[in-house]
Amino acid sequence: MTWTTTRDLDAFEAAAGDFLRARPAEHTVLLSVVSSLRALGADAYGEDAPSFGWRRCGGRVAVDAAYVWTPPRPVLLSPMPDGAAADLADVLAAARAGVPGVNAGRAAAEAFAAAWRRHGTVRTAARRRLHRLTELTPPDPAPPGAARRATPADRELLRGWFAAFAEDIGAAAPRGARALDARIADGRCLLWEAGGRPVSMAGITRTLVDTVRVAPVYTPPELRGRGYAGAVTAAVSQAATDSGAQEVLLFTDLANRTSNALYRRLGYRPVEDYLVLEFE
Repeated sequence: MTWTTTRDLDAFEAAAGDFLRARPAEHTVLLSVVSSLRALGADAYGEDAPSFGWRRCGGRVAVDAAYVWTPPRPVLLSPMPDGAAADLADVLAAARAGVPGVNAGRAAAEAFAAAWRRHGTVRTAARRRLHRLTELTPPDPAPPGAARRATPADRELLRGWFAAFAEDIGAAAPRGARALDARIADGRCLLWEAGGRPVSMAGITRTLVDTVRVAPVYTPPELRGRGYAGAVTAAVSQAATDSGAQEVLLFTDLANRTSNALYRRLGYRPVEDYLVLEFE
């Protein structure tokens, strides 16, 4: 059982691409990050070069685990067989890479953390849940207003909202505006407009293996509690389905009971729980 690590995106996709694409829902974050790196460049998430890795078991050709790391963000782990996460923790610790944490399904995250405790402390930063859209049920009645696609004229407003969303969830702020500009150009960001002004937004990732993920959803604090987030999420979910997506996913923060209840009413159902762990 051996892990191979690299900073070469082409080598990683050649080795682990089929493994990731075989289970697009479980690998949604890894797939979308790899897609962004391909589209926007290696510095899309930070100045330091990304790192990638995959594991082959017992000399077999098939890959059974993978990771993607875009510093300064946590390492993204695929689901892994028993022992793979612990082996990876030792590999990265030996490399003295300064791993800040991991973001993964609960089983992989806990296995990695158990091994990492030999090298440092572990703190739970967030508990999240992946959901899959079953049958979309838009809010009824809908709040005042209507959805529209964001345009370049909305760029500065959305830059502020994306940064505020990142702060709300404790994530790193967006790096520049390239990713936002790509979303706008691709029509992957919807605004809910009421009273002549935008009041909420919802974006979607690129469609990969017929799968998209709704992210982010944001409403300014002073406008919350009016149904705008539910309406714009329903609108972007419908747009994704209309564009041909076979699966529509989203993450919720398990600490936010309001959003979890909202997405359930819209037709989203739990798939798997995730942990974001920070290391010291």
